[in-house]
Amino acid sequence: MQIKNLIKAAKEGVVTVEFNKIDTGELRVMPCTLNTTLSNNNVQEVLEQKEGNDHLVVWALDKEAWRSFRVSTLVRWYEGYPNATN
Repeated sequence: MQIKNLIKAAKEGVVTVEFNKIDTGELRVMPCTLNTTLSNNNVQEVLEQKEGNDHLVVWALDKEAWRSFRVSTLVRWYEGYPNATN
């Protein structure tokens, strides 16, 4: 799924990730970022997300809080907010 590209895009702006929640299997659609400006400085510039991690930690824009998801549950991701032209 090109996690490296997802991380790069999240550092540059907004990405939407779609993943299945572990506890319910429900599809979660989450706009998120790793961009310092878009997170109102809640993302530290030194935050390291690595391509090989089994979890990714991101700033969820809809919850205004840190959220994580397992890479193995990721269905798809795209740049921009949900319902944007992909």
